Amino acid sequence: MPGQQDFQLAYQVSPIYLTGGVAANLAGGTLPVISLLQSSSFPNLLGAGDNLDLDGYFAQFLPLPGSSLLANAIGTYPFANQQTAANAIITMPLKISLMMICPERQPGDYAAKLSIMSALQATLAQHALSGGTFTVATPSYLYTNCILTALHDVSGQETHKWQWRWQWDFEQPLVSLAAAAAAQNNLMSQLTNQTQVTPNANGEISGSGAAATIGNPASNVAQPVVPAAQSLPAQPSGIGSPMSPEQLAAPGPTVGIPQPTPAPL
Repeated sequence: MPGQQDFQLAYQVSPIYLTGGVAANLAGGTLPVISLLQSSSFPNLLGAGDNLDLDGYFAQFLPLPGSSLLANAIGTYPFANQQTAANAIITMPLKISLMMICPERQPGDYAAKLSIMSALQATLAQHALSGGTFTVATPSYLYTNCILTALHDVSGQETHKWQWRWQWDFEQPLVSLAAAAAAQNNLMSQLTNQTQVTPNANGEISGSGAAATIGNPASNVAQPVVPAAQSLPAQPSGIGSPMSPEQLAAPGPTVGIPQPTPAPL
């Protein structure tokens, strides 16, 4: 049935999407995990219509119990008053885990599994180093901007097959790249875009509310390291200034300098 196939494709066969990172140059900046696990059949998905045999694909996913929609912690450190302490909660990151089941069905699947899992591991490692994130689709919630924290073997003894069940652990951090970009103020946005900024008469940059630090006497950031010449003490004559003929002809100082004693005749 079309509805059942759509559900199976979205939540069982390909519920993980790589965003940014290795997929930054792709259309939409997104790469579904099915393109890594089923690369030979992925180009035919769009034109297959309702004639899809998704049961025979390399892997099937299902969400594990324990995934969170809300996670809050209670503050246990001292507060200023009892009313604040009674309402203090700390928002925690959300966690989601998926189980990937990929048993060998035919004798030739053993060789194919080695190449598929090796390519998957290399792509995920490069994706993490490139700063990429993940989108995880479940029937109850769509987790965006997630970080893959672990991918480990959890195979049991139900069958004689090896490494046929893998657990994906994701965490949705509190601060994402999009949230950090939205929190950037107007001044930093102008500096990032290399836009020329000009302070007004009060030393403030238009639209930012921040005082300019360059050339502003009220700022301690751009104060000169060497004090102004007017504040320097007056220099004694003969130091840093030309001497007059009378000063040149005058005898040198004798204080503190021993003078030679003439020999007796």
